[in-house]
Amino acid sequence: MTVRVDRSFELSASPERVWEFIADPENRAQAISVVQEYTADDPEGRRVTWHVELPIPLVRKTVAVETEDVTREPPEYVEFVGKSKVMRVTGKHEIVETEDGARLENNFTVDGKLPGVEKFFKRNLDGELENLRRALERDIERTRSEES
Repeated sequence: MTVRVDRSFELSASPERVWEFIADPENRAQAISVVQEYTADDPEGRRVTWHVELPIPLVRKTVAVETEDVTREPPEYVEFVGKSKVMRVTGKHEIVETEDGARLENNFTVDGKLPGVEKFFKRNLDGELENLRRALERDIERTRSEES
């Protein structure tokens, strides 16, 4: 079974500012609650390994998910793919300019390779996207404060 979630949210920031955050794989990793730690794997910043802890019976240890940005179209679109022994995840982020700033359109697909992976993400993927939204908004506010 494959789990897909599409969500978008409006932000009061320029598309370029949203791009600064969302194009950074480390920012995306920090926002996901099941990512216990991550390691940047290349100087260009396109590959990051997530060390994921999934609360499901068949996964008793942290799982390494090797992610790579497979498409980057600054400042509008980034797509990444993450692969591991327990799942494959694809994330797509498109930034659309609006009258008041930008809209971030998100699409996530998770293909589990073990029982329970899809069920976990079906219940929690919406919340993970909410974590991403909050992290992005905090980052925007932080830079506004620094500029003031």
